[in-house]
Amino acid sequence: MAHLLLAEDEAVLRMLISDTLEDEGHVLDIACDGEEALQKIEKSDYDLVILDYMMPKKTGLDVLTAVRAMPSKKHLNILILSAKSQHAEQEKLRAAGADDFMPKPFSPMELARKVEDMLNG
Repeated sequence: MAHLLLAEDEAVLRMLISDTLEDEGHVLDIACDGEEALQKIEKSDYDLVILDYMMPKKTGLDVLTAVRAMPSKKHLNILILSAKSQHAEQEKLRAAGADDFMPKPFSPMELARKVEDMLNG
């Protein structure tokens, strides 16, 4: 069981992901935008953070950049979800410190496998 943060602004996708990962035995906190995600990251310790790239208030890239600047959170595992799946975009996210990237659309089970790989890798 891992403690995860899911930051996703699309309600249906947020529910689908959270239901899938909770069924896998993980404990999830939920954020609906980048600002809320950053506040939760500052206050809690997570095993993995899943960030949507395009969110209101702060993008996933904004949150990623802020987290990598925090000495106590610098090594936090971060997975970015995005409909922008171009190679250049993925490279930009990896250069900013993303540990992995998953293009949308994806199946919930693909995401569950990716999360397990990141937690165990």
